Amino acid sequence: MNLQRENMIQCGIVGWKNSGKTFFAQKLIEYFSKKNLIVASIKHAHHNFDIDKPDTDSYLHRQAGSQQVIISSSKRWAKIVELKDKSEKKLNELIQELDAPDIVIIEGFKDASHPKIEIIRKDSDNYLFPKIKNVLGLVSDSKIDTNLPQFKRKDIGKIAEFILTTAKQ
Repeated sequence: MNLQRENMIQCGIVGWKNSGKTFFAQKLIEYFSKKNLIVASIKHAHHNFDIDKPDTDSYLHRQAGSQQVIISSSKRWAKIVELKDKSEKKLNELIQELDAPDIVIIEGFKDASHPKIEIIRKDSDNYLFPKIKNVLGLVSDSKIDTNLPQFKRKDIGKIAEFILTTAKQ
């Protein structure tokens, strides 16, 4: 593990469906990027998904049976791996695939051990923080009975700075 990876900050964004996780992940990524940090993100999907579209060359390669497809241009590259009967990669294995970012925003993976911020849906009293590890703070516009730090939904800057000072592993 190189020095850059050891200093990398990881923070998860967790919450129930439709709580606003993707919105907060996007806003945090924008905030950290504007601070000139190298930001990476990992998003967990609970279902089958495609990142290439039907009738593209990469899609046709995969449909023909290629178990690994790399798409490359002068602007970006992507690697698609078909798992077939192999197990889904663990979060730490996915993090090892990253190229030394300063911070990784992780959406989902609520049962992994990384630090997390829970986004709570409006008018919800069904919380994850009593059931999972390493929740550092909560985002909700309602007061919740806990000692965890709490933030309003509009406080993106405060949440981001809290992550920078608290989520270091």
